[in-house]
Amino acid sequence: MTGLLEGKRLLITGVITDSSIAFHVAKAAQEQGATVVLTGFGRMSLVERIAKRLPQPAPVIELDVQNPEQLATLADRVREHVDGLDGIVHAIGFAPQSCLGAPFMDAPWEDVSVALQVSAYSLKSLTQAALPLLGRGSSVVGLDFDARVAWPAYNWMGVAKAAFESVNRYMARELGPEGIRVNLVAAGPVRTMAAKSIPGFAELEAGWADRAPLGWDVDDATPVAKSVCALLSDWLPATTGSMVWVDGGVHALGM
Repeated sequence: MTGLLEGKRLLITGVITDSSIAFHVAKAAQEQGATVVLTGFGRMSLVERIAKRLPQPAPVIELDVQNPEQLATLADRVREHVDGLDGIVHAIGFAPQSCLGAPFMDAPWEDVSVALQVSAYSLKSLTQAALPLLGRGSSVVGLDFDARVAWPAYNWMGVAKAAFESVNRYMARELGPEGIRVNLVAAGPVRTMAAKSIPGFAELEAGWADRAPLGWDVDDATPVAKSVCALLSDWLPATTGSMVWVDGGVHALGM
């Protein structure tokens, strides 16, 4: 039986540990026939070690989305492993500590600007850097967390996610004529290393399963990974600028 992503070449960012949503996306994508290249930032040896836990060990290239030189050379470095790309997964987010948990009004612009560059603008900079590798039918998928409301403690990361959602729409408009789709998956809370670093995240996740019509397991990233793979596949050929909710249904309730 042919896999959903048979023959697809994917660039997947944001793997830190094997609990990362991006790791589960890479695993599911390989199981569906894709060839995967990972990017890492900071602790490269850790990412390279985690990459060996995938069904097929994946190459890892370094990418700091704040580093213009690394962005400028991204396409050439990816070409060392694959001859083009059919999809990109953006799973990058960061906000300095003053932007999370502390009083919202206290965060200085120097910190807020970092959160916006890394968590929102990078969708554009990453895609632009990889554009020479993308052809018609390619798919860019970003990982989101519902930015319509003000979550406790999420603060400026929530603002960055709202900008991220807007960047998604504008990119869909710009890249549509080139046959490139751009979409987001708005996931419910998943207990990753990144999530644990957010003050108040435990309170956020605590009642999610009770509110979700379908239920929700904060320790299971598989539903999110499968949804990302669906958007990377050819089965949603006319879907772009959209946000697919994968949160057990919580977003649909007035609660």
